[in-house]
Amino acid sequence: MSLISLKKVKIGYGNTAIIDGLSFDIQDKDFICVVGPNGSGKTTLIRGILGLLPLMSGKIQFNINRNQIGYMPQETTVDPNFPASAFEIVLSGALNKDPFFYSKETKERALKALKLLGIEKLEKRCFAELSGGQRQKVLLARALMATDKVLILDEPSNNLDKKSKTELYEIVQKLNKEQDITIVMITHDLDHGNLIGTKILSLHDKDYFFGTTEEYVRKVHHE
Repeated sequence: MSLISLKKVKIGYGNTAIIDGLSFDIQDKDFICVVGPNGSGKTTLIRGILGLLPLMSGKIQFNINRNQIGYMPQETTVDPNFPASAFEIVLSGALNKDPFFYSKETKERALKALKLLGIEKLEKRCFAELSGGQRQKVLLARALMATDKVLILDEPSNNLDKKSKTELYEIVQKLNKEQDITIVMITHDLDHGNLIGTKILSLHDKDYFFGTTEEYVRKVHHE
């Protein structure tokens, strides 16, 4: 089942198109890695899907509510020095749904998200005191507060050491395989061992490729 369908989408800034004529479908339970060099339009594409950037032309059809999409941006809006606990940071992911106060149900969902990612022991820890890997897990739990359907992750392993990156990737794969959450993940890590998605969307020089990871690896080796 197609959750989000892009048809000849053109997105950019001013009169300059960064993405031009792109079509692909995000299917239920997909794990899509979005790859391409800096400036190829990876984040621009995500902003278009999220409605943060208007389309210049083309169409995006949603078979789910946009509110069912959880988003983890590359640059967090959370001040790392803000004196909030990990639990409070996770709770803030439900602000759109509980704008004035957090219900008992929302608090239970936040605890569930922490447990799902194996970081319930961080619940009362100050966010500012956490390591980079721990912060990314907390921010991933925060994104989960918006969805049990689709997660969009913009370079979640950026600036993490190898161990923290491996742990984060394992968690994301678990969410996809065991929780049936559809994942769209931008990555700059083109080592084939780290292309953990089942499908690849490559935006290299507007020479768009969309297919299975195996097909992409064969294409790269052939070139």
